[in-house]
Amino acid sequence: MRIENRHGGGVPDVHGLLDSLPFWLELKIQKKLLISVSPHQVAWHTSYWARGGLSFFLIKAPSASCFVLFPGSVSIDLAQKPWTEVQGQRFEALPALWGALRAEVRDHYERALRA
Repeated sequence: MRIENRHGGGVPDVHGLLDSLPFWLELKIQKKLLISVSPHQVAWHTSYWARGGLSFFLIKAPSASCFVLFPGSVSIDLAQKPWTEVQGQRFEALPALWGALRAEVRDHYERALRA
């Protein structure tokens, strides 16, 4: 489900379920090295991760012809550094991206249940 919030608040664009497990996804298309991450988005992702939630930034990089997936926990770095300097997972094709995302979501909730 895509959510557009034009009034701020930092809530990501998409709330999704993979195997009935929830996550949030902020979508970005970038032509520059610095992506536009608002202070509200940084606050939202940082707070959500600190409380055990799962969120990501997905960047479509036209110049690199790939998708890059970042955990929401690196939102401060994405706001301050070129995205190429922040640790993320690169994918050339969507099926590989969705497979990795599914694994990340499952691993996150398996760890949370063991804690």
